[in-house]
Amino acid sequence: MSELVTGEAVALELRPAKLPSRALAVLLDVVVAVIGYVVVTTVMVMSTASLDEAAQVALTIATFLMVLVGGPIAVETLSHGRSLGKLAFGLRVVRDDGGPIRFRHALVRGAIGVIEILLTFGVVACIASLVSVRGRRLGDVFAGTLVVRERIPADRAAFVPPPPPWLAGRFAELDLSAVPDGLWLAVRQYLTRMGQLDPQVSRGLAQRLAADLVACTGVSVPHDLPAAAFLAAVLHERQSREARRAFGAGGFAPPAAAPGAPAAYQSHAAAAARPPHPGGSGHTQDWAGQPQAPLTPPAVPPGDHPSAVPPHDHSPTDRPATGFAPPA
Repeated sequence: MSELVTGEAVALELRPAKLPSRALAVLLDVVVAVIGYVVVTTVMVMSTASLDEAAQVALTIATFLMVLVGGPIAVETLSHGRSLGKLAFGLRVVRDDGGPIRFRHALVRGAIGVIEILLTFGVVACIASLVSVRGRRLGDVFAGTLVVRERIPADRAAFVPPPPPWLAGRFAELDLSAVPDGLWLAVRQYLTRMGQLDPQVSRGLAQRLAADLVACTGVSVPHDLPAAAFLAAVLHERQSREARRAFGAGGFAPPAAAPGAPAAYQSHAAAAARPPHPGGSGHTQDWAGQPQAPLTPPAVPPGDHPSAVPPHDHSPTDRPATGFAPPA
C-alpha cells in the first residue's frame, strides 16, 4: 500500500498496480490504438492517392503522432487517468500525492511511452516496473505519477474501531504535534489488523507502538489502560481534533443507534456507551469483541420508581481497568 497519510491520520487506499495487470491494460490500449491507426491510415491513403510521395509520408507521420501518441494523451487527460485498458482492469493513473493527473502528466507519460513501449515492444517498461518498488515505469518516474488499483475488495477495507466511549476526551490535553505521520500510520494499521495477529504478537506490537507514542508526547501509559486501548484513544483524540478544526466545535460523537434500528442493535449500542460493570452473570462483548461480564443495573427497592434511585458511583478500583482486551 502507498505510504500516503492525510492530516486525519487516514491512509489513502492507494494500492500500486502489479506488472501483470498493467501489462494487460497496456496491451489492450495498444491493440485499440493500432486498430484505430490502421483504419485512419487506410482512409488517408484512399483520400490522398493523388498527392505526391512526400505529402503522403508527411501525412503518415502526422497520423502516427495523432493516433498513437496524441490519442492516449488526450484520453488520459480527459478521463483523469483512466484509459480503456485501465478502465477494464480497474486501474487508474494518479499523481504521487494521490490527486488526478493533468495534461502535463499525460504528455510526459505519452512521450516517454513511445520509446519504452512502442519502439522497444514494452521491454524497457517491464524492466523499469520490476526494478521500481511501486511498479512505476520511466514515464511515471519523470511525470511524477503512479498507477494504482481502484477496485479494492470490500473485505479489505480498513476500519479503525473506536475506543470505549468513556475513554473519549481522556487525552484532550495531550500534545500530539511531535508525533510523525509514519507513526500515526503504523498505529492505524495495527488497530485495523490486530484481530488477525497472534495475541502475544499483538500485545508486543501494541506495547512498542505505545512506547513510541510516549516518547513523542512525553506522557506515560496509565497503569489501568492496556496499550491497545491507549493507542485507540490517542488516535481517536487526533481524529477528533482534526474534525473540530475542519467542521467546527462539533467534533466526533460516539455512534448511536438510529430510531428505526432493531431492538437488539439499540440495546447493544446503549451497552457500548456505558463503562463496564463488574457484577452480573452471563456474557457480553467489550470493545475488542472479547467476552466480559454484562452490565447490571442497581437493584430498585419495591415501590420505588427507577428514576428515584441514585446513580451508582463507580470508583476506579470498583471496575475493571478499561473493558478493553486485545483480541484472542
